Amino acid sequence: MTDENYMGVTTGTVATACSLAAFDAILDSQDIVCVNVETPKKTLDILIDDCRKLSANSACAVAHKNPYNDPDVTVNLDIVAHVELIDFSSEKVIITGGEGVGVITKPGLQIPVGEYAINPVPRKMIKKNLEDKVPEGKSVKVTISIPEGREIAKRTMNPKLGIVDGISILGTTGIARSMSSEAYKNSIVTQIDVAIASDLNDLVFVPGNIGEKLALKRLNVTKEQIIQTGNYVGFMFEEAKKRGIDEFTFFGHIGKLIKIAGGIFNTKHAVADGRREIMITHAAICGAEREVLERLYESATTDDMLDILNEIDIQTEVVNSIASAIKQRCMQRFELNLDVILVDMEGNFLNDNMERFI
Repeated sequence: MTDENYMGVTTGTVATACSLAAFDAILDSQDIVCVNVETPKKTLDILIDDCRKLSANSACAVAHKNPYNDPDVTVNLDIVAHVELIDFSSEKVIITGGEGVGVITKPGLQIPVGEYAINPVPRKMIKKNLEDKVPEGKSVKVTISIPEGREIAKRTMNPKLGIVDGISILGTTGIARSMSSEAYKNSIVTQIDVAIASDLNDLVFVPGNIGEKLALKRLNVTKEQIIQTGNYVGFMFEEAKKRGIDEFTFFGHIGKLIKIAGGIFNTKHAVADGRREIMITHAAICGAEREVLERLYESATTDDMLDILNEIDIQTEVVNSIASAIKQRCMQRFELNLDVILVDMEGNFLNDNMERFI
């Protein structure tokens, strides 16, 4: 199976295709069913679902992202471009957003506050594909909208990043690769940029949504101070360090964070586990007998292991040892001074060697 089976196109490519189809309909007075879109990587043939000339100087076109092997919330969403040919304005191609395209409300992103969330590469693609066709003395105004975008945005990170009322038009190459770790990393690292641009202090890094909910429940922080790492803990810590963030709190369920104590900075289960082995090591350091270590080895979950340690009254000591190991690992690898807070699924603190927010 070739790489093509795992590829799709970005929202930026579909928006460009719709813009090009609508503009061609104005110039050629005919409906367009397929267009050739020039992307940063290569030229792609994109099918158009509907294209209509509305007047002598305006047209609209609709297309969607075809499904591909990726849990992409924008797959099958209609993307609409309304195009108008007008007297020359400030530039040949003017790009704006409409219903369902988010608006930037916080600094730190690639687009200024107050602008529609149509990222730089999609903007360049639209301009490059249209500008040579614009008649002398004219400009073309392109309005991108996504009818279901406002609702879909609730399932994305946009509200947390301060992008309101819709989704973003994204893409850096025009091609979407399935399960692209690079694309995911690019999306989550923007949390750090927004926090820095907003002059936020006392940041709290958590693995995901559960960690965020528990942090808001147990710590004296706001939602804006919380950064989700996903499974890419090492990547996010490295990016924080690059941006001059040397201290923060690392908060989350012990079953996830314990992996860091073993030097596992990608916490995806399929990449590495080691939770049992790490727990046994620290239990042994804290004086657990062989029988206890064998019971730990046979345990299915971290919570089961904690119950065993609680029976012999060394749970806090062991968890303190794990928290210290996490801190040491992060200092050695990234020169980061972390306050590590390990909790159970109810948000109860498991270690007591912590400083901030308590």
